[in-house]
Amino acid sequence: MHGARRPELNAGAVVPPIYQTSTYHFPEAFSEAAGHGGTYLYTRGQNPTQEVVAELLRGLEQGESCKVYASGMGALAAVLFSLAESGDEIVALDHLYGGMVDLLRWVGPRYGLNVRWVTAEEAKHPEAVVGEKTRIVFLESPTNPLLWVHDLAHWSKVADAAGALVVVDNTFATPINQRPLELGADLVVHSATKYLGGHADLIAGAVVGPRNLLDRIDPMETLGSVLDPFAAFLLARGLRTLALRVGRANENGTRLAAALENHPKVERVYYPGFGDPVQDEIARRQMSGRGGMVTLVIRGGAGAPLRFLRKLRLVHVAASLGSVESLASVPGQTSHRHLSAAALAARGIVPGLVRLSLGIEEPDDLVRDLTEALDAV
Repeated sequence: MHGARRPELNAGAVVPPIYQTSTYHFPEAFSEAAGHGGTYLYTRGQNPTQEVVAELLRGLEQGESCKVYASGMGALAAVLFSLAESGDEIVALDHLYGGMVDLLRWVGPRYGLNVRWVTAEEAKHPEAVVGEKTRIVFLESPTNPLLWVHDLAHWSKVADAAGALVVVDNTFATPINQRPLELGADLVVHSATKYLGGHADLIAGAVVGPRNLLDRIDPMETLGSVLDPFAAFLLARGLRTLALRVGRANENGTRLAAALENHPKVERVYYPGFGDPVQDEIARRQMSGRGGMVTLVIRGGAGAPLRFLRKLRLVHVAASLGSVESLASVPGQTSHRHLSAAALAARGIVPGLVRLSLGIEEPDDLVRDLTEALDAV
């Protein structure tokens, strides 16, 4: 609520204003001091509205520095292009967000990167996959869409011993439920489009970590993935209610996972740590809440998800996640649509898989809507 309060710089405004400008007036002629000492030069590099949201996110993740981007993929691409060099080995979970999988597959062969894909089973033993050639490890926890949790402290310890950087996508957990930097990770990335913004009305991304690493990531903003000032203003607005929204999402996720587990039309419920003692122990240790993402495998063949989605009345059928309204999607047709049928199957993304992003509605209303839709499958 108060992490970036600076009324003395904003005519006393309680809500920091939008500095919707591309360039800035210089009180004196241009000099080598341009962009330093409080003088802004160009919004691609500096903007007061961007600074507010970066400071809020830095504080939430307990990092030294933060950079904000025009999208989550912009943030991930900035990290990859800035820190990886030809010949480096990149260790990546094979159940990352589909866009990141696409990026690594596209960048790898073109830039001489050796990407080592790690299965969910292999991820239980990071010491077996991180070696002396590894330079960056990309992790998600919980993962998209099966919501596996990974022992971030263990991964970080192994990577440190090998001299590798650990980058954790914390989009699903948010810093309310999990802070990877405190568990030893080097960098945290977010698709701020999701829970951080929280209202399905902006696209943004962020990277948080130590200042020496952030200074190396796109240092001259040459990649150009700049967060627009108005989107930065909306993101700062969303962050004011983050703790409240995530608290309700945690409640709804826990309630729905338990309510749907024994439904006859549900073959399996995925929820962080749900039904697995080992996963539950990891989640208890590194998460303060389990989040609002629940994934179902629905019985009834390939057509069952469509029949289920058509019967929903309260939950929106839409891509993305983390908004105040609940959403349902089929990952094989949205977030992971670029993968082949074989690649989807290898990641456990079966035809009956439906991913739910639970918002801030009343839990009883969500249970009723989802149960009635399942009854009709």
